[in-house]
Amino acid sequence: MTELVILIIVMIVAIVLGLVEIFLLPGLTFAGIGGLLFASGGLYYAYSLSNTIGNWTLFSALAIFCVGVVWFMRSRSINRLALHTDVDSRLESCSERGIQVGDEGIALSRLAPIGKAQFGATTVEAKSETEFIDEKTPVVVVRVEGYNVIVKRK
Repeated sequence: MTELVILIIVMIVAIVLGLVEIFLLPGLTFAGIGGLLFASGGLYYAYSLSNTIGNWTLFSALAIFCVGVVWFMRSRSINRLALHTDVDSRLESCSERGIQVGDEGIALSRLAPIGKAQFGATTVEAKSETEFIDEKTPVVVVRVEGYNVIVKRK
């Protein structure tokens, strides 16, 4: 009897750790590794008792795990954990910011090949056309492609 109690406790711990891994700590964490170790240890122990107990343990643990996943997905718990903000800002393209072909500016950081450049009061991410450009080097706009400003040394 105590063998079955131990087995039930081990499998419940495995199921709880698996659910924690999926819903609360995504990625490969101690909960996922621990859940896997508890589940495999519990199944090994169950099959060492008998094949019937092992099969019952395997299928009941899978069923309970699936029910836990469905319950957690339908519960309001997942909504309390979710981020409920809307992003209402938008990124302006360089042409919308007034950057034109032929504009002159200065490299604020090393363009190797991408860095920051300033054209008037506007700071943008710039890409060097052919070479690395050092910081504080005068640059000129060669092309504007959406959000990319292609520059060359002046």
